[in-house]
Amino acid sequence: MLRGIPKCLSPELLKVLAEMGHGDTLILADAFYPSASSARHSMLVRADGVSATELLDAILTFFPLDRSVEHPVLIMDKQECDKDVPTPIWDSYKEIVRRHDERGDACVGMIGRFDFYKEAEHAYAVLATGEDALYGCAILQKGTL
Repeated sequence: MLRGIPKCLSPELLKVLAEMGHGDTLILADAFYPSASSARHSMLVRADGVSATELLDAILTFFPLDRSVEHPVLIMDKQECDKDVPTPIWDSYKEIVRRHDERGDACVGMIGRFDFYKEAEHAYAVLATGEDALYGCAILQKGTL
């Protein structure tokens, strides 16, 4: 038993986070994202039933965001056909990032859906969450301590 580790971080996820190196990316996938097929060339970590916001907050407690890129957090942007879909989770993600990184909103960027899929092909791991908010996917790029 370890103290201070948020319960939403499974031993498998902690291992993956520890193995990742500078520049490696982690896909934070909502429940609608094709996590298994996206992880064909990486690894899939399941966190069914856990919200992406809870996981992001817990992960950023231990996970330094990359300082060598402008946007180490990339949120999947809406497609034109979904322009009227509300995305309150984006504000939640930004608020969480502000608490863990002094750059705040400046280190958060947007990425189109199909560009997101392309970037995900090179990810170290895909974290499948139980998040049911639309457009609740993000890419986290690991930095150094």
